[in-house]
Amino acid sequence: MKLLDRLFRPAPDDHAEARPLWLGIVGQARQPRWYAELGVADSIEGRFDMVTLILALVMLRLEREPGCETVAVRLTEMFVDDMDAQLRQSGVGDLMVGKHMGKLMAVLGGRMGALREALASGDVAALGEVIARNARMIEGAGPDGLAAALRALDSQLSGIALERLLAGELTP
Repeated sequence: MKLLDRLFRPAPDDHAEARPLWLGIVGQARQPRWYAELGVADSIEGRFDMVTLILALVMLRLEREPGCETVAVRLTEMFVDDMDAQLRQSGVGDLMVGKHMGKLMAVLGGRMGALREALASGDVAALGEVIARNARMIEGAGPDGLAAALRALDSQLSGIALERLLAGELTP
């Protein structure tokens, strides 16, 4: 009987602790204001930019929180799983998915480093430059509004209790 229990029992969800936070990140990236008010291109690429920028801010917040390494790893795994599925759904073949995933992970890491540096410096212009390099904007939209909104989000993330953050609440 124990063998049957093991065979038919659902596997434990290693991502359960981070899932609400991942869903909160994706939900935040889907907010219409990023696109309608702040000029991010409402395209696959623009939406990817917003997911990675918000994920990077959350990951930077988790870096400052002792004991959150596992949550950060799980978030990264969920990002990989989601992007892998998106690539496959868009028609990228099995042989090319790994190559694309390597590039997407490099983009996430690069954005984290650039945001870490720009936010730590407190230089508004530096953050605007990071946004200009890392977000696809609609024609005529500059990076300053998005930079200010991301700076505000970073500040909000810093003020949210860890329990609320892990529950997927990214704003007060």
